[in-house]
Amino acid sequence: MLCGVEMKIGLAVEALAALAQESRLSVFRLLVQAGKEGVAAGVLGEKLGIPSATLSFHLKTLSHARLIKSRTEGRYVIYSANYAEMDKLVAYLTEHCCAGDGAQCLPVKKC
Repeated sequence: MLCGVEMKIGLAVEALAALAQESRLSVFRLLVQAGKEGVAAGVLGEKLGIPSATLSFHLKTLSHARLIKSRTEGRYVIYSANYAEMDKLVAYLTEHCCAGDGAQCLPVKKC
């Protein structure tokens, strides 16, 4: 459990289902890499080669799953990863891994 916050199984399933599609996973990864500043919707579409209407559908799915957030800056909509929800999902998935020895579940650092 992450700081006393437990993710419900339904929310975990919804988040995993949202990520179980190539374009949405690519969008989410790009937003995670972008940091808190986020990325404008148009830039996301350009970088990933996703048409606006399709991107809008994917962003809606990720937003509904609480994995991303949006804010308006002038005439742009900026999207960013919802790190708190991402952390809850990872904590949910690894809560009882390695027979309770969470240290063995940490990602291996790349050289």
